[in-house]
Amino acid sequence: MTRNVARMRRKLTRRGRKALHSAHVLDEVVDSEVRLVPGLAGDARRRAVDHLAELVLLSQAYRHYSYGWISRRELERRGKGALGRLESLSASGLEQLTERE
Repeated sequence: MTRNVARMRRKLTRRGRKALHSAHVLDEVVDSEVRLVPGLAGDARRRAVDHLAELVLLSQAYRHYSYGWISRRELERRGKGALGRLESLSASGLEQLTERE
């Protein structure tokens, strides 16, 4: 058995289980929302895809933390980065809506 497989099979801590649960919740959100993307027009579609991509990356970060591949500090750094990018994506969408009025 290789080292990586052995690491993945080790018993998860309570924090690891919580992180894995968070990853699953994010995956469920992405799975339910991705079905709506084809019905969106140009800019809205691009923003939706960008939002979903950020959620996928955040989910991946939670998984990496649960496996012990990244530290809690790195998970926090990635989470803050994702939230900042999501906020900027939302703000740009609102600016476009107000400019059209």
